[in-house]
Amino acid sequence: MKLELGKIIIDDLQFAVETRISDKTLFINQEELLELIGEDSRIIEINLDIVHPGEDVRIIPVKDVIEPRVKVKGPGGVFPGFISGEEMVGSGRTHVLKGVAVVTTGKIVGFQEGIIDMNGLGAEYTPFSKFHNLVVDCEVKENIKQHEHEEILRMVGLKTAAYLGKAAKEIEADEVETYEHKPFLEAAAEYPNLPKVGYIYMLQSQGLMHDTYVYGVDAKKIIPTLMSPTEIMDGAILSGNCVSACDKNTTYVHQNNPVIEELYKYHGKKYNFMGVIITNENVTLADKERSSNFTAKLAEMLSLDAVIVSEEGFGNPDADLIMNSKKLAGKEIKTVLITDEYAGRDGASQSLADADPSADAVITAGNANEVIDLPPMEKVIGYQDFADVIAGGFEGSIKEDGSISVEIQAITGSTNELGFNNLTSRSY
Repeated sequence: MKLELGKIIIDDLQFAVETRISDKTLFINQEELLELIGEDSRIIEINLDIVHPGEDVRIIPVKDVIEPRVKVKGPGGVFPGFISGEEMVGSGRTHVLKGVAVVTTGKIVGFQEGIIDMNGLGAEYTPFSKFHNLVVDCEVKENIKQHEHEEILRMVGLKTAAYLGKAAKEIEADEVETYEHKPFLEAAAEYPNLPKVGYIYMLQSQGLMHDTYVYGVDAKKIIPTLMSPTEIMDGAILSGNCVSACDKNTTYVHQNNPVIEELYKYHGKKYNFMGVIITNENVTLADKERSSNFTAKLAEMLSLDAVIVSEEGFGNPDADLIMNSKKLAGKEIKTVLITDEYAGRDGASQSLADADPSADAVITAGNANEVIDLPPMEKVIGYQDFADVIAGGFEGSIKEDGSISVEIQAITGSTNELGFNNLTSRSY
């Protein structure tokens, strides 16, 4: 499968009478968009706001962040299983609007939702403060259940991103990047002297409100399976969960998985990147055993020498992470784990809920329990009162002057376990 990603740089967002792209500015017809995304009878009202990097704006609670895209050539379309059909993606050409994102918000869906500050200390912890964001604030009827509320906001966000993406269909890309994934036998034979490396992509799927979708299918319903990395880069996986904001893989992160991008960087030079094994994070012990068994089996069938394993979430998923580590090590496959830590506010507690000697190569994305003080903002989009109850907040989080004291757990993307974050380490 060969995929071309045509990147179109957007330096500004503005409302206008016509949705179009001109001089690196995305103009949006607000009325046309609202008519498209507001057709669900369960929706009461939708408000659109444009926010730019550096503005004194706080978005809370954040549901999802999505990158606008459009399929230009080849099979499939954007957001398969939801906006387009079930045809395979991962080949052809897709145009991508870089520097802009759709952010969905509204009344709280689940308590594990987050904050994006566009300025101040909080902006330094979230990668999404650097984008020109179209914020979609959607209010639904009072009797709507939580899972329905999530579904409504998810579809509103996807429809918005697809609508904006269409403006790029006939635009010449500023940059085109090409990625290829060959059939496994051909790929294995191409670089016989290089170690074969794979990526094990753990998807959040721990029950209601903890959903990730693969071609529109809830990941709870799958067993581990092989995917071309180009499928994932082309939008085959998207978020539908309400896990802690700090390490949640928003749809934007799935679309721009940095682990996959990095593995491609040295493919054919340092190693042979063989592909991706997606696996779920389960609730019951039997399901955890089954999925980790399948994951290790698939890695062995591919004759992988080494794998990278990324987690989403913390606590219960730590058991899935360590099961994968133990079973891969048992097949003599070298393993590197990517996770974050919940080590207490002083950093002195055990970082993961589970551990094993096989997990001897671990990359941390940071300690989510670190507490910071966010300054007041001139404008709040959404509902700041929820800062007391979202994960990472606590009673008394909101101060009289509008400032907020929270763990960085509450900041969207602060400790993302794919490395899509701003934290790093220093040597002294």
